[in-house]
Amino acid sequence: QMRLVESGGGLVQAGGSLRLSCAASGNIFRIDTMGWYRQAPGKQRELVALINSGGNTRSADSVKGRFTISRDNAKNTVYLQMNSLKPEDTAVYYCNAVIRVNNYWGQGTQVTVSS
Repeated sequence: QMRLVESGGGLVQAGGSLRLSCAASGNIFRIDTMGWYRQAPGKQRELVALINSGGNTRSADSVKGRFTISRDNAKNTVYLQMNSLKPEDTAVYYCNAVIRVNNYWGQGTQVTVSS
C-alpha cells in the first residue's frame, strides 16, 4: 500500500510564497501522474496542477504563471511552488498519485493567505 505525506502548508500574506512537498512511500512500482488538488470551505475539490512521469504538466487557469509543479522521480516526490499567493488560494491542498487505475490521496495540508 502506498502512502502520501504532504508538508509545507501554512499562513502567508497575500503576495507571498509557499512550497508544498508530497513524498510517496510504501509499495511503489511506478507512479504515473502526481498532482495537487485543493478544496476551499464550501466548495468542491478542484485540480491545481498535474505532472506525469515524463514531466509534462497541466495546471488550472487560476494558477498559471504563479504556481509551478515539479517532480523528483527518484525520490517519488512532487512539489508545488506557489508564488504571488492570493486570499482566494486559501484551501486545504491535497496530494494525489495515480498508479495504473488506482488513485491515492494525502491527508491534506492547510494553506491560508491573509489579505
